[in-house]
Amino acid sequence: MGHLDGRGAVVTGGSRGIGRAVVRRLANDGATVVFSYVADEKAARDTVAEVQAAGGAAIAVHADVADPVAAERLFQTADSVFTGAGVHGLDICVINAGIADHAPVAQVTERSYQAVMGVNAYGAFLTLQEAARRIADNGRIVAVSSTSTAWPSPGEAVYAASKAAVEQFTRVASRELGHRGITVNTVSPGATDTDLLRSGASPQAYEMVAHMTALGRVGQPTDIADVVSLLLRPEARWLTGQNLRADGGLV
Repeated sequence: MGHLDGRGAVVTGGSRGIGRAVVRRLANDGATVVFSYVADEKAARDTVAEVQAAGGAAIAVHADVADPVAAERLFQTADSVFTGAGVHGLDICVINAGIADHAPVAQVTERSYQAVMGVNAYGAFLTLQEAARRIADNGRIVAVSSTSTAWPSPGEAVYAASKAAVEQFTRVASRELGHRGITVNTVSPGATDTDLLRSGASPQAYEMVAHMTALGRVGQPTDIADVVSLLLRPEARWLTGQNLRADGGLV
């Protein structure tokens, strides 16, 4: 028996990296998980297969959360899935979908700015909005930000700003939803071993960041998923409006 048995969860950006680890952890804890993906259908299918092989329940939905129609469809699909699975409704939402496109301030293009802000900020807001309308009393909302908001590197102006917006969305939502027993928190990973990190960092930079953490390594997606899981436990009921920096002591 898992502590999330009988709970319904929506995770955005759940086919790869941190999102995939979160989907697997929530399903392992007993939740019925509906997750979104955009580009990598094979990765989404593989995630579902992994969860099912472990005895869990996960369903992939193709949805660009920066599109209001697609965001609403994701949650409508989740409602149907939960009903069919005998789950009473949405209890958990993990806002994870995000992209990065690094460039110096002087070289950021309008297209790049709109893309990053569109997914990371607007998409997160639409997801939070849908969750706020649907989530059950005493539910849990967790958004994934980044330690870049506290310690940005050159080239991260738009990315850091988009994640800072997410942190403020969750702080305000925690005050709006708290009277229903709903907690809203942010988890801010540091450098985490994902395709996104490896595609944007040289091997030398990767090793340098690892040595800069207090624990002497780069984080793994499961490290972040475990922190998200902690916020979903009954013992975390008094934590809301918080930003947990899961970075191995980097910041």
